[in-house]
Amino acid sequence: MPHRASPRRLAALALVVAALLSACSQPGRSQAAGDVEKPSIRVAILTTVDLAPLWLAQEGGYFKAEGLEVQTDVGASGQETLNRMTNGQDDLALSTYTLFFLAKNSGTDVKLVSDGTSASPRSNEIVTVPNSPVKTVNDLGGKRIAISSKNAASDVLTRSVMRDHGVDVDKVQWVPMPLPEMGVALAQGRVDAAYQPEPFLTQAAKATGAYPVVDAASGSTQAFPLTGYGATAKWVQEHPKTVRAFQRAMLNATRAAVDRARIEPLVVRNARVDQDIASLMVMPAFGSTLDARRIQRVPDLLQQLGVVQTKIDASSMIAPQTGTG
Repeated sequence: MPHRASPRRLAALALVVAALLSACSQPGRSQAAGDVEKPSIRVAILTTVDLAPLWLAQEGGYFKAEGLEVQTDVGASGQETLNRMTNGQDDLALSTYTLFFLAKNSGTDVKLVSDGTSASPRSNEIVTVPNSPVKTVNDLGGKRIAISSKNAASDVLTRSVMRDHGVDVDKVQWVPMPLPEMGVALAQGRVDAAYQPEPFLTQAAKATGAYPVVDAASGSTQAFPLTGYGATAKWVQEHPKTVRAFQRAMLNATRAAVDRARIEPLVVRNARVDQDIASLMVMPAFGSTLDARRIQRVPDLLQQLGVVQTKIDASSMIAPQTGTG
């Protein structure tokens, strides 16, 4: 007859298991922690869901475990965060990859430190509203299309997906504006279509009845790399241990970010997104370690679209990486 454990013994075993699980979910202090050149760093950011792993690294103790205190400096655009990093106001910046490569093309020596996000299906779409003349992707030619800024991801992805569908982009009237304003501009008829990433995509659908015309991250731009963290080459060279500590913290936070229950509260609190929007929105694909072959898609597309004239080698811009992810 099999031996049955007593209730008291089972309860004690449950406590041990719970303690082990709790310990596994918390960041442990790295052996290299406390060995960084600059324990307190500033990161220029955008108030966007792309920041979820960084917020998790801050609030979940992943930066602290690496001996880092990370302060954030909010900018209005990817170009602004990039400028704050290159002029020395901040140490690192979250920006779109297109802008990092354009900076490199114009002579600024920047390095990519950590991956941020790639587009997941239905997370970045070209949208319209019922009273717009745009009904399908073929209607986009010659129309007024809202983008965040020229040559940003919104512009490049929109042009690429239109090209994939044989739609002429030359006569399009591009209308740069902040992403949060695009839903209202559509509803008021000031633009005919707009590039909308999450959470603006779900917000516009709820507020104005906006609906997708085409997934901007489809065809040539499927799973396209969108955002990452960069620094000047000089800063990376002078702070190698700080860079590795930042990379380790982001790697561990990104692994933990697969749990949506940990991400949604951060998005609600830090990106000022309503809980109902956060529960409905499609999350981007979070990443941490940079793969040169994947990132090479960005400058290659810029060259194909005529934004840059010569080939840019992505591998030359990637700082040494810690771990995989």
